[in-house]
Formats: sequence, structure tokens, C-alpha cells
Amino acid sequence: MRNLLNRSLLPTLALVLLCGPAAVRGATDAEADALNLESTEAKAPAKGKGDTRIFVEGALGTASQRYLPSSLNLRRVSLDLSYTARLGQGIRFVVSDRLDLIHPRDAGLDETVNSLREAYVSWQPEGAKSVFEFGRINLRYGPGYGYNPTDFFRDGSLRALTSADPFALRENRLGSVMLRGQQLWDGGSFSVAFSPKLERTPSLDGWNLDLGSTNNRDRLLLALGTQFSQRVSSQLLLYKEDGQSATVGANLTALLSDAATAHLEWSRGREPDLFSRALLSPAALQTRNRFVGGVTYTTAGKLSVTAEYQYNGFGLSQPRWAALGATPLAQFAYLRESLRLQDLAPREAVLIYVTQKNFGLKDLDLTAYLRYNPGDNSRLAWFELRRQWPSFDLAFQFQQNMGRPASEFGILPDRRIMQVLGTYYF
Repeated sequence: MRNLLNRSLLPTLALVLLCGPAAVRGATDAEADALNLESTEAKAPAKGKGDTRIFVEGALGTASQRYLPSSLNLRRVSLDLSYTARLGQGIRFVVSDRLDLIHPRDAGLDETVNSLREAYVSWQPEGAKSVFEFGRINLRYGPGYGYNPTDFFRDGSLRALTSADPFALRENRLGSVMLRGQQLWDGGSFSVAFSPKLERTPSLDGWNLDLGSTNNRDRLLLALGTQFSQRVSSQLLLYKEDGQSATVGANLTALLSDAATAHLEWSRGREPDLFSRALLSPAALQTRNRFVGGVTYTTAGKLSVTAEYQYNGFGLSQPRWAALGATPLAQFAYLRESLRLQDLAPREAVLIYVTQKNFGLKDLDLTAYLRYNPGDNSRLAWFELRRQWPSFDLAFQFQQNMGRPASEFGILPDRRIMQVLGTYYF
């Protein structure tokens, strides 16, 4: 198994099942941003010089163990680079890379991991509304905060997980090598993306490009976006990969009022269920749905609250999950596969996501969420307090996994994680 199985960060990894593409919307965000159906790029702090962003981050923490008498000490140093160069008229080159030194790591896994997230060339002819891109691109789709049925390029893309922040998870994943073309017009767009098979299997080498995780089969995605009005946007998608039937998807966002936004996301496909994939057992293909629906309310005081319902027809129902309780290794294998695919592990889940700017003090921000599994009553709670200066951030993060033994979050080896992080921006 790839280096996704870091025991000390397993609860954080499980978070990926719920928080792929979150999209925090502040009280002053433009309506166009609220209606954006292509998953918002992870909003790293806009600190840097022009088209270059470089920062160094260090973290120290502790993880109390559920099955061991002592806690684990956590240490990490990260170097993050994003750069955009203009090579000529209408031509851009984009590169995004991250180097992580993480301790502890499981035996056999590199403590140093380099992730080339993006490296591509973009060309838009002068005066034209066509855009062509080639290279490793982190393509994100779907307005859902905690789960994205139409984010078709998410599986296999998480190489090193260093944060439970949904924005960081979205930014730090690997893109896929692809050729993408877009045609834009007033009120709409159409895009075609083709990602070819380049390698067969994932790599455990911390310096490898890991094309075996992101480009291990041929994939094609068509997306048609339409903005019906200043208050409603929609998107239709058709996804096809080698050896599988086509999957259809649709997204919708709507401004309900000046303070409230609703989002819906749905896909329907024919594939083996998640349990069969995890245990590599033969199973008949089944046609089922994935769905997300949520509402975000933002106050004048910059408090934003999102409530979201999530459904995965390919996930285990609660009776089947409970039946696995007699074989904990099978439960762990199931959670690992759902993590690798970044798919929702239970059949149903609920997410409450909260942000508050200037939480008591200027430039002190609070981010918090609760993920709830109604089937087994287990919960994952996380919050972060972050104080920002012009070139430096200081943050405290806390995570708690709660539930009965053998429940989704009660089975995880880490009961509680606390970390202090310092980030310096060049």
C-alpha cells in the first residue's frame, strides 16, 4: 500500500473521505464565486511576490493512541512552491511543487516525499475564447464542501497528507497528466480533457512523479457549464475511463438570498461497490447514485455556516459495516480503499462546516467542522485557530475522533491530535 497509511495521521487521512473540495465563502465574496461549479482551487494565503509563491512550514504535535499506552510525537517541515511564467503572447507555464519531511512514517515508507502537483503549459490565442492546456493539471470539479461525486480525477492523487484542512488537501494532491481544451462564451463553457495511461502501478519512492497513481488508465471527461442567471449556475458532465461504463454527473449552485447559497452535486455510474474493490473480491457491476446537497449561510459579521448531506450508493450500509466488526482488518482495508479513492466510506454522512474571520481579534481566523456518521453515531471534530501577519502565520489545530469501538471513527488508532504550526512566506 502506498504511503497513505501513516498510522499517526490515519484520522487525518480518513478526513479526506469527507473533505475533498471545501469552498469557504466569506461575507464579501462575489456572487460569481458563489456560483462557481468547478471546485475552487485551494486558497493558500495570497502572500508572495507577483506570480511566485514560496513558503516554509514547520509543525510539532502529539497524537494520543487508542491502542497504545503512549502518545506519538509528530514533526514535519515542508517547502511549498508555486510559479507562473508568461512565455509569450497568450502562453503561460505553471508549476506547483511541495516537499515534505514527515516523522514518524510507517516502515518502508520514505520520510521525505516530493509532490509535483502541477506542471503544464496553457495557450489562449489572442482575442480568442479557446484555451488549450497540456501537462500535469489538478482538475477539480464539484461545489460540494465535504464530498464531490463529480470530482472524477481525485482517486490516487493523495501522496503525503500533512493537514486536516480541506483546502490544503485539495491543493496538495497530485494532478493528472492530460490534454485539455476549453471553449468559452458569455454565460457558459465547454471543456474536453483526456488523460492517458502512462504507468501501471503507484510508486513508493518519495521522489517519483507517481504517474502510476494518477495516470494508470485512459480517462476522458466532457463538461458543459451554463450560468442561467446571476443567481443560478449548472454543469453537466460525462466521464469515461478504460474498462468502465460512462458516468454522468450534474452540479447546481443557486443564490437563495444575499446571505444564503445552496449547492447540489450528483453522479450516476455502473461499477463494483466499494467493499468489493477494497477486498479485491469479484462482484457484479451495479448502477447507483452519489449525491451531495447543502446550504451555506453567511452573516454580516463574516460567520459562515454550511450544512451538507452526503450519500454514496456504492458505500457500505450500516448493517454490512457492523457485520465486518468481527474482522477489524477487513474494516481497515475498507477504510484504506475509500481513502485511496477519496470516496465516502459510509452510505450516508452529514457535515457541518464553520468559518469565522477576525475571531475576537483582527487577523485571527477560526475554521471548524464536524463530520457525523448517522449509521454508527461516530464523529470526527476538527478546528483551527490561525493568526496571520504579513509574512508569517501561527496556527493551532485540534482533532478528535469519537465513537464506539468498530465504528467508522471509533476504530481509528489516533484518538486525539494536537499540532502547532508556523508558516513563513518569502
